Amino acid sequence: MNNNNISTIYALTHCESCYNRLGIFTGRVNSRLTPAGHQHAEHLAEKLVDKKIDLAFVSPLIRTKQTLKHIQKYHPQMKVVVDERLIERDYGKLSRKSKAKYKREHPDLYPLHHRSYEATPPGGENMIQVEKRVTSFIRDMLEMISKDHINILVIAHGNSLRPFRKYFEHLNNDQMMKLRNLRHTIFTYTVKNGGENL
Repeated sequence: MNNNNISTIYALTHCESCYNRLGIFTGRVNSRLTPAGHQHAEHLAEKLVDKKIDLAFVSPLIRTKQTLKHIQKYHPQMKVVVDERLIERDYGKLSRKSKAKYKREHPDLYPLHHRSYEATPPGGENMIQVEKRVTSFIRDMLEMISKDHINILVIAHGNSLRPFRKYFEHLNNDQMMKLRNLRHTIFTYTVKNGGENL
Protein backbone atom coordinates (compact mmCIF):
# COMPACT_ATOMS: atom_id res chain seq x y z
CA MET A 1 0.00 0.00 0.00
CA ASN A 2 1.26 3.46 -0.90
CA ASN A 3 1.88 6.12 1.73
CA ASN A 4 1.35 8.98 -0.71
CA ASN A 5 -1.46 10.01 -3.01
CA ILE A 6 0.04 8.51 -6.18
CA SER A 7 -0.10 4.94 -7.47
CA THR A 8 1.87 3.45 -10.35
CA ILE A 9 0.75 1.03 -13.04
CA TYR A 10 3.33 -1.01 -14.94
CA ALA A 11 1.94 -2.50 -18.16
CA LEU A 12 3.63 -4.83 -20.63
CA THR A 13 2.94 -7.63 -23.03
CA HIS A 14 4.21 -11.17 -22.67
CA CYS A 15 7.61 -11.74 -24.24
CA GLU A 16 8.30 -13.57 -27.50
CA SER A 17 6.35 -16.80 -27.95
CA CYS A 18 7.01 -19.61 -30.41
CA TYR A 19 4.16 -18.47 -32.66
CA ASN A 20 5.41 -14.88 -32.50
CA ARG A 21 8.77 -16.04 -33.81
CA LEU A 22 7.12 -18.01 -36.61
CA GLY A 23 4.84 -15.13 -37.65
CA ILE A 24 1.61 -16.98 -36.91
CA PHE A 25 -1.77 -15.55 -35.93
CA THR A 26 -1.82 -16.68 -32.31
CA GLY A 27 -4.86 -15.12 -30.68
CA ARG A 28 -6.13 -17.30 -27.89
CA VAL A 29 -4.00 -20.32 -28.79
CA ASN A 30 -1.53 -21.18 -26.04
CA SER A 31 2.03 -20.67 -27.28
CA ARG A 32 4.95 -20.93 -24.89
CA LEU A 33 7.83 -18.45 -24.67
CA THR A 34 10.92 -19.04 -26.77
CA PRO A 35 14.35 -19.12 -25.07
CA ALA A 36 14.79 -15.53 -26.29
CA GLY A 37 11.40 -14.71 -24.78
CA HIS A 38 12.56 -16.01 -21.40
CA GLN A 39 15.71 -13.88 -21.67
CA HIS A 40 13.68 -10.79 -22.45
CA ALA A 41 11.33 -11.56 -19.55
CA GLU A 42 14.31 -11.75 -17.23
CA HIS A 43 15.55 -8.37 -18.47
CA LEU A 44 12.13 -6.84 -17.78
CA ALA A 45 12.10 -8.43 -14.34
CA GLU A 46 15.47 -6.87 -13.56
CA LYS A 47 14.14 -3.45 -14.55
CA LEU A 48 11.31 -3.90 -12.03
CA VAL A 49 13.48 -5.17 -9.17
CA ASP A 50 13.40 -1.92 -7.21
CA LYS A 51 9.76 -1.10 -7.97
CA LYS A 52 7.05 -1.63 -5.40
CA ILE A 53 4.34 -3.86 -6.87
CA ASP A 54 1.41 -4.99 -4.76
CA LEU A 55 -0.77 -6.78 -7.29
CA ALA A 56 -0.33 -8.30 -10.75
CA PHE A 57 -3.03 -8.96 -13.33
CA VAL A 58 -2.34 -11.44 -16.13
CA SER A 59 -4.36 -13.00 -18.92
CA PRO A 60 -5.19 -16.72 -18.66
CA LEU A 61 -2.76 -17.66 -21.46
CA ILE A 62 0.51 -19.40 -20.60
CA ARG A 63 2.79 -16.86 -22.28
CA THR A 64 1.72 -14.11 -19.88
CA LYS A 65 2.12 -16.45 -16.90
CA GLN A 66 5.61 -17.46 -18.02
CA THR A 67 6.57 -13.80 -18.35
CA LEU A 68 5.18 -13.15 -14.87
CA LYS A 69 7.24 -15.92 -13.28
CA HIS A 70 10.47 -14.05 -13.97
CA ILE A 71 9.08 -10.96 -12.23
CA GLN A 72 7.71 -12.97 -9.31
CA LYS A 73 11.22 -14.08 -8.38
CA TYR A 74 11.94 -10.51 -7.28
CA HIS A 75 8.45 -9.83 -5.90
CA PRO A 76 7.40 -12.97 -4.03
CA GLN A 77 4.89 -11.04 -1.92
CA MET A 78 3.01 -9.79 -4.98
CA LYS A 79 -0.56 -11.05 -5.29
CA VAL A 80 -1.62 -12.38 -8.71
CA VAL A 81 -5.04 -12.30 -10.34
CA VAL A 82 -5.91 -13.91 -13.68
CA ASP A 83 -8.39 -11.76 -15.60
CA GLU A 84 -10.09 -13.03 -18.76
CA ARG A 85 -10.58 -9.48 -20.02
CA LEU A 86 -6.84 -9.20 -20.71
CA ILE A 87 -6.77 -12.18 -23.08
CA GLU A 88 -5.48 -11.68 -26.60
CA ARG A 89 -7.82 -10.82 -29.44
CA ASP A 90 -9.62 -13.85 -30.85
CA TYR A 91 -8.49 -14.32 -34.45
CA GLY A 92 -11.07 -17.03 -35.07
CA LYS A 93 -10.36 -19.10 -38.19
CA LEU A 94 -7.09 -17.22 -38.75
CA SER A 95 -5.60 -18.64 -35.54
CA ARG A 96 -2.56 -20.86 -36.22
CA LYS A 97 -2.29 -19.53 -39.79
CA SER A 98 0.86 -17.95 -41.21
CA LYS A 99 0.57 -14.17 -41.47
CA ALA A 100 2.90 -14.05 -44.48
CA LYS A 101 0.93 -16.72 -46.35
CA TYR A 102 -2.40 -15.05 -45.55
CA LYS A 103 -1.00 -11.73 -46.72
CA ARG A 104 0.10 -13.27 -50.03
CA GLU A 105 -3.20 -15.07 -50.60
CA HIS A 106 -5.48 -12.27 -49.38
CA PRO A 107 -3.65 -8.93 -49.81
CA ASP A 108 -6.98 -7.09 -49.60
CA LEU A 109 -8.13 -8.75 -46.38
CA TYR A 110 -4.83 -8.94 -44.50
CA PRO A 111 -4.60 -5.26 -43.48
CA LEU A 112 -8.24 -5.33 -42.37
CA HIS A 113 -7.95 -8.45 -40.24
CA HIS A 114 -4.52 -7.55 -38.93
CA ARG A 115 -4.80 -3.87 -38.02
CA SER A 116 -8.35 -2.65 -38.62
CA TYR A 117 -10.30 -1.27 -35.67
CA GLU A 118 -13.71 -2.37 -36.97
CA ALA A 119 -13.14 -5.42 -39.23
CA THR A 120 -13.75 -8.83 -37.69
CA PRO A 121 -11.69 -11.89 -38.70
CA PRO A 122 -13.92 -14.85 -39.64
CA GLY A 123 -15.20 -16.35 -36.41
CA GLY A 124 -13.09 -13.95 -34.39
CA GLU A 125 -13.18 -10.65 -32.54
CA ASN A 126 -12.71 -7.07 -33.71
CA MET A 127 -10.83 -4.38 -31.80
CA ILE A 128 -14.06 -2.67 -30.76
CA GLN A 129 -14.89 -5.79 -28.76
CA VAL A 130 -11.37 -6.01 -27.35
CA GLU A 131 -11.48 -2.38 -26.26
CA LYS A 132 -14.85 -2.85 -24.57
CA ARG A 133 -13.59 -5.62 -22.28
CA VAL A 134 -10.23 -3.97 -21.62
CA THR A 135 -11.95 -0.68 -20.72
CA SER A 136 -14.13 -2.61 -18.28
CA PHE A 137 -10.96 -4.00 -16.71
CA ILE A 138 -9.38 -0.53 -16.49
CA ARG A 139 -12.42 0.88 -14.68
CA ASP A 140 -12.30 -1.92 -12.11
CA MET A 141 -8.53 -1.56 -11.72
CA LEU A 142 -8.78 2.20 -11.11
CA GLU A 143 -11.53 1.66 -8.57
CA MET A 144 -9.26 -0.79 -6.77
CA ILE A 145 -6.40 1.71 -6.82
CA SER A 146 -8.67 4.42 -5.46
CA LYS A 147 -9.79 2.15 -2.63
CA ASP A 148 -6.56 0.34 -1.71
CA HIS A 149 -3.83 2.79 -2.85
CA ILE A 150 -1.72 0.08 -4.51
CA ASN A 151 0.79 -0.26 -7.35
CA ILE A 152 -0.24 -2.65 -10.11
CA LEU A 153 1.47 -4.74 -12.78
CA VAL A 154 -0.49 -5.71 -15.90
CA ILE A 155 0.79 -8.39 -18.30
CA ALA A 156 -1.36 -8.56 -21.40
CA HIS A 157 -1.00 -9.11 -25.16
CA GLY A 158 -0.33 -6.86 -28.13
CA ASN A 159 -3.98 -6.26 -28.91
CA SER A 160 -5.23 -6.06 -25.33
CA LEU A 161 -2.45 -3.59 -24.48
CA ARG A 162 -3.50 -1.30 -27.34
CA PRO A 163 -6.72 -0.02 -25.69
CA PHE A 164 -4.84 0.11 -22.39
CA ARG A 165 -2.33 2.52 -23.92
CA LYS A 166 -5.13 4.37 -25.73
CA TYR A 167 -6.82 5.10 -22.41
CA PHE A 168 -3.77 6.27 -20.48
CA GLU A 169 -2.04 8.06 -23.36
CA HIS A 170 -5.22 9.69 -24.73
CA LEU A 171 -4.88 8.22 -28.23
CA ASN A 172 -7.51 8.04 -30.94
CA ASN A 173 -8.43 4.79 -32.69
CA ASP A 174 -6.08 5.33 -35.61
CA GLN A 175 -3.14 6.10 -33.33
CA MET A 176 -3.93 3.05 -31.22
CA MET A 177 -3.94 0.70 -34.21
CA LYS A 178 -0.63 2.12 -35.51
CA LEU A 179 1.23 1.41 -32.26
CA ARG A 180 4.39 -0.63 -32.85
CA ASN A 181 7.14 -2.25 -30.78
CA LEU A 182 4.84 -3.19 -27.94
CA ARG A 183 6.80 -6.24 -26.82
CA HIS A 184 9.68 -6.20 -24.31
CA THR A 185 8.80 -2.69 -23.12
CA ILE A 186 7.42 -1.53 -19.77
CA PHE A 187 4.81 1.23 -20.06
CA THR A 188 4.49 3.19 -16.82
CA TYR A 189 1.49 5.28 -15.78
CA THR A 190 0.81 7.20 -12.59
CA VAL A 191 -2.64 7.89 -11.21
CA LYS A 192 -3.94 9.76 -8.23
CA ASN A 193 -5.46 7.48 -5.66
CA GLY A 194 -8.79 8.99 -6.54
CA GLY A 195 -8.38 7.22 -9.90
CA GLU A 196 -7.40 10.27 -11.97
CA ASN A 197 -4.83 9.66 -14.72
CA LEU A 198 -1.79 11.96 -14.43
